[in-house]
Amino acid sequence: MRVYIVEDETLVREGLKALLSLSPRLTIAGAAADGRQAVEEIPRVRPDVVLLDVRLPKLDGLGVLAALRQQNALPPTIVVTTFDDPEVVVAAVRQGARGYLLKDVSLEVFLEAITAVAAGGTWLQPKITERILEALREGPRAMPPPLVPEPLTEREIEVLRLMAGAYNNREIAAALGVAEGTVKNHVASILAKMGARDRMLAVLHAVDSGYL
Repeated sequence: MRVYIVEDETLVREGLKALLSLSPRLTIAGAAADGRQAVEEIPRVRPDVVLLDVRLPKLDGLGVLAALRQQNALPPTIVVTTFDDPEVVVAAVRQGARGYLLKDVSLEVFLEAITAVAAGGTWLQPKITERILEALREGPRAMPPPLVPEPLTEREIEVLRLMAGAYNNREIAAALGVAEGTVKNHVASILAKMGARDRMLAVLHAVDSGYL
């Protein structure tokens, strides 16, 4: 998996490169010290995953996400931040980020998140998931509630609550006492009803529509 790092602090950027290079599964495809450089290079480099800091010179992380989306050139991106600011993380998700991590996580967690996002999934770090959900419940809605022509079933709501807690399909299956394939079917149904492209957006839509 080819990883591109966007981080303005030299020590952190070089530390991430050195840390991730320890894994034989990863290759460092490039790195940028500011947002404009990232927007220029990422469409050309076409990495499998981008690790993106939020606070960047010249163009911040949200601006990078927006610019790459406009170009149709946004790879799977994980926001990597020092501060668990729910509003920033939610804004990043709505701009197309597929996950978020705090910078104090272990190499193992980094690898799990990168692998999940590279495979088309999302990564919700449990440490700040609840804070994000609280901010969404308390703050003004940033988008209108989705149209849900068919309401969620009680079982789908149970699955949705576990999704919001960052449980994966295997863990949800164990918690509910059902087969993992059954959980996959429920997740697919939830995404379809919510009009969401991934689990993270489904959770955000669920809060906006009153399910969580």
